[in-house]
Amino acid sequence: MARLKDLYVSDIAPALMKKFGYKNVMQIPKLDKVVINVGCGEAKENSKVVDAVVTDLSAITGQKPIVCKAKKSVANFKLREGMPIGVKVTLRSDKMYEFIDRLFNVAFPRVRDFKGISPNSFDGRGNYSTGIKEQLIFPEIEFDKIDKVRGMDINFITTAKTDEEAKELLSMLGAPFAK
Repeated sequence: MARLKDLYVSDIAPALMKKFGYKNVMQIPKLDKVVINVGCGEAKENSKVVDAVVTDLSAITGQKPIVCKAKKSVANFKLREGMPIGVKVTLRSDKMYEFIDRLFNVAFPRVRDFKGISPNSFDGRGNYSTGIKEQLIFPEIEFDKIDKVRGMDINFITTAKTDEEAKELLSMLGAPFAK
């Protein structure tokens, strides 16, 4: 379970320290948290959609997600303040490493014609974001039990100062970046 965490401590951290020439172990970048977000705009017509998304995200992450509600009313979208419009979950420590391990080694290889994740999705401050088009790539989701195919955004928040450091950290953790 904590295989990836042990790998970070034993192999990845010393390699990063040597490569970037850090003087202190506290300078070594590490993964802070992983945030998974599923937007479900169709929830304004059907309240059962949010329940289905919460069930799926709970199965994938092993943690109960929170429902995000609209902060403002937007007439063009027929949206009122307080309506549920999304679901998100923040993973830290062991659950985070377990999710990352399953994402990189099980879920991504199940994507058809997968050539790797884009190396250009860093934000300039060492954080990485990617999206997936369907929740079916996770083995926890049963094809017969879902009502609709939904995508999700996955954000990796690191303590790295630059994108280069963050990319090196994620690739050492097993991120399949496209060449």
